[in-house]
Amino acid sequence: MPADEKPTVPSVPDGNSTDVYAVHGADPEVLAYAMAKYSRSSLSMKESLRELNAQRAEQFLNTFYFQYGHRSIADLAHIALAVERLSLLAAIVLVDEQRWDGQERSTRYQNFRKSGWFLPEFGAEVQAQQLYTECVEKLFHSYEEISRGAVELLRGQVPKPDEMKQEAYERTLRARAFDGARYLLPLAANTSLGEIVNARTLETQVSRLLSHTHTEVRHLGEKLRDAASTPSWNVQRCALEALQRDIAAADPALGERAAALLLREVAVAPTLVKYAAPVEYQEKTRADLEQAARELMRQEPIQAAPLVDLIERGEKDEQESIEMEIVTTLLYGACHYPYRQIHEYVGALDKARRDELLLLGARHRGRHDELSRAFSSGYQFRFDILMDIGGFRDMHRHRRCVQTLQSFTSLHGFDVPELIAESNLRQPYEQAVREAHAAFEQLSQANIPESTATAQYVLPLGTRCRSLFKMDFAEALYIAELRSAPQGHISYRRVAWEMYRAIAKRHPALAQNFRVTDVNIPVDPLQR
Repeated sequence: MPADEKPTVPSVPDGNSTDVYAVHGADPEVLAYAMAKYSRSSLSMKESLRELNAQRAEQFLNTFYFQYGHRSIADLAHIALAVERLSLLAAIVLVDEQRWDGQERSTRYQNFRKSGWFLPEFGAEVQAQQLYTECVEKLFHSYEEISRGAVELLRGQVPKPDEMKQEAYERTLRARAFDGARYLLPLAANTSLGEIVNARTLETQVSRLLSHTHTEVRHLGEKLRDAASTPSWNVQRCALEALQRDIAAADPALGERAAALLLREVAVAPTLVKYAAPVEYQEKTRADLEQAARELMRQEPIQAAPLVDLIERGEKDEQESIEMEIVTTLLYGACHYPYRQIHEYVGALDKARRDELLLLGARHRGRHDELSRAFSSGYQFRFDILMDIGGFRDMHRHRRCVQTLQSFTSLHGFDVPELIAESNLRQPYEQAVREAHAAFEQLSQANIPESTATAQYVLPLGTRCRSLFKMDFAEALYIAELRSAPQGHISYRRVAWEMYRAIAKRHPALAQNFRVTDVNIPVDPLQR
């Protein structure tokens, strides 16, 4: 290089100038289209959004989502939905999605007597409807009586600290009282929730609801599909209407342009959810597995089981194949038996029969159907949990594990909350639950539409239900630490504690990693 010549400094390529910006104001499907274009176009997000409109987005999605099967596009369209005045039973079914975010009304901080309750269809069976109505009303009456009685009990047991304001003291006592009284809330009680999901999850959710055993749940699926494809509620509508009127008053022509832009109606997912329909695979497989479970178990008595039973891979190496686990889980969701009891019966079958049951879980699967949740196997930790429905609703929120819930029944009895167990409230509480369980048995045998499904609405939240949780170690540790915390409800605190104890017994080295709270240590009711 000549002495007077300077070296050339290479220019910085555009790829070293990262640009990050948030996007606001685009319709969910238009935004999904714009993001999907990254894989097919060199345009920036801003350029894509400027050239897009809802019609072009719909054309694109019809081609790539429905014809070519690029379902990941729907992951990019996130939708906020409000679901109000649905039963607690329907809410449990609704939120049973692994890719779900939302919040529901709290039984700890709200009086559910004001929420009303769901009335199924009874046809011409007036007596059955009367039994149902009387049962639900009695449970709500008992709920109010127990709530008031529990507050008085707590006032006598827990004096107000001098530094605590009376309002905060009363509010805390009511929350503790609701913790106990909620065990009497029937599954018919109305609740409300909000969810934020992507369009793919919504489509799966709608299809699952449309395939359900309960009429209310199927109608809920229809309403969710309609809500996604019809004009949504605009929180700024009144303010925008006022602005448009001001613009029109100053300039009528400009006012028309403003109306077209500001007051246009937006459907959040008119394309991505419009074809959601009942899933024949789910409906037929459910019936087949229920029949198979009846034939296998032959009405054997349900064996006693602990609150939490940890079934680990490798306990019985000769029987711990993935195939065995899948077959056992398939049947578990179709009956009311503990996992271990089903596993024992499945293990006694010859290989040909087990293979038949394995195929039964996928025989009706269509081209675009996902395998049922029972096929999610291979997790080291499997917890068979028998707890009250109210506590299960809190445990149900853990999405990183695979959950299989058995249908609601009175077969497993009920729990008595601690506050009530050692007081004069126990007798009226137990009488209310027993009467509800008796009504469940009567309604299950009544000549009414969907008799078993209808009867489940009268079951109070104190009723025990059985569910299977599969997870890795990290999730087991997370649940045990979070749910054993003293501010939680004692029902699921016990479950979390027993999960920890089960792992600690078999894996002492792993137990050192837990930061759990011993549920046997008394907790100040005012500090929870």
